[in-house]
Amino acid sequence: MHKSLVLVLAAACGAASAQTPANNPMPDGSRDMYVGLGIVSTPEWDGARSRKERALPVLQVQWSNGFFVSGMSAGMHLSDRPSVEYGPLVTVLAKRDASGNGNGLGGMSGEGVKLQPSFETGDPAARLDGIKEIGARLEVGGFFNHYLNERLRVNNTIGYGAGHDRRGLRYTIDLQHLAADLAPRHKVSASAGLTFVNSAHNRAYFGISDEEALLSRRATHVPGGGLRDVHAGVRWNYALSPSWILASQLQVTHLRGDAAKSPLVERSTNYTVSTALAYRF
Repeated sequence: MHKSLVLVLAAACGAASAQTPANNPMPDGSRDMYVGLGIVSTPEWDGARSRKERALPVLQVQWSNGFFVSGMSAGMHLSDRPSVEYGPLVTVLAKRDASGNGNGLGGMSGEGVKLQPSFETGDPAARLDGIKEIGARLEVGGFFNHYLNERLRVNNTIGYGAGHDRRGLRYTIDLQHLAADLAPRHKVSASAGLTFVNSAHNRAYFGISDEEALLSRRATHVPGGGLRDVHAGVRWNYALSPSWILASQLQVTHLRGDAAKSPLVERSTNYTVSTALAYRF
C-alpha cells in the first residue's frame, strides 16, 4: 500500500494535536519538502477567551531513510510494514509567559516554538500576570500509528518533558481519516481524539500555587492527572498547481477534568484556525 504524504497545516500552540506525516516510500537519497507562509488564529493561552493572530512560517521535510521534520517536531519512521508506523518523536514546545502562549514555526504537521512573528494582534489586557512563566521545552517520546484501512489511521503519540520541572507527560490518541478527494485538486481529511496528561503537566499549565494565587488574585488550584481534552479537526488542501498547495485547518478543543476547572480557563471550548500557502520542492 502506497501512503502519500498527508498535508496538514499545524497551529503553533499547545492545544493542537501533533500528527506525524505518513510514511512516504521514496527512492534512496531523495526527499520531499514543503516550505510556506501562513496565518494562524489561536487563543492567547489554553482556555483563554481572548485570541491573537500571527504570521506562521511552515516547513515539512521527509527523507527516503524515514527521517522527517514537521514544524518544530522531528522523528523517524522505523517500520517496514505498510499497515504500521512507529518511531521516535521529539517536539519543541513554545514557552508561555504573561502574554500567553509563545509564537511558533508551523509545519504541514507538528507544533510550534518561539519565533518572532511578522505581526501579532490580541487583547493586551488579557494576561497571565502573577502566573509563573513556562520556558520552551523539549518533549521527547514516540509515535505508533495503525492503519485500519487505506484511509483510516489510529495515531498514538506520547511525549515527556513539558512543564516547570520537565516532568510533564502527555499521551494523545486520534482517529484520522486521511486526505480524500472532495473534488478535482481538493482533498479533505478529518480527525478526532483525546489527550491525557499526568499531574505534573496539568499543574504546570492549569495549576495555580498559593504564591501565584496571591500575585494573580486567582484561586489556588492543584489539578491531578487524567483526561485533559477532547478535540476534533478538519483539514483542507487545495492544489493550485503541481508545486503550490493551499493548506488550511480548523481544530476545536474542549477541555475536560481538572484542566477545565482551572481559574485560568475562561472558555473550556475553543478553536484554532490556520491557513498557509506552501511550495513543494
